[in-house]
Amino acid sequence: MLKGTKLQSILYQKCPHCHKGELFEDRNPYKISKLFDMPHHCSECGQIYQLEPSFFYGAMYVNYGLTVAIAVGMFIAMWVLGSPWELHAYLIGIIAGIVILAPLTFRLGRAIWINMFIRFDPDALHLDGDSGLGIGD
Repeated sequence: MLKGTKLQSILYQKCPHCHKGELFEDRNPYKISKLFDMPHHCSECGQIYQLEPSFFYGAMYVNYGLTVAIAVGMFIAMWVLGSPWELHAYLIGIIAGIVILAPLTFRLGRAIWINMFIRFDPDALHLDGDSGLGIGD
């Protein structure tokens, strides 16, 4: 993937401003104790991640959309690949898929949300604690 695309930043969970710093403290989304941990700002360019109080509440709507897409995808896959199933089998399969993929959808939701508001800057430089964006740390 080309550096500078929002897709690259989202899939690799990198800083949307410089595409170098990590968006989450631990890259493994299935380490549940670290699932929610994000640094305050990018270690490479100084971009602040929480642009305003409660910024990531909007990511819940993105996460909801991803979860609905997973549920529909699971239903279609089960319907096409299997013989006619009972309703409870569909429900168990869909719920299992949603629960297994929940850490991924949570992080993808946050990555998509922050990429909607911050643009990539190929000239982003770390300025010793100053983000260079006019926003104080």
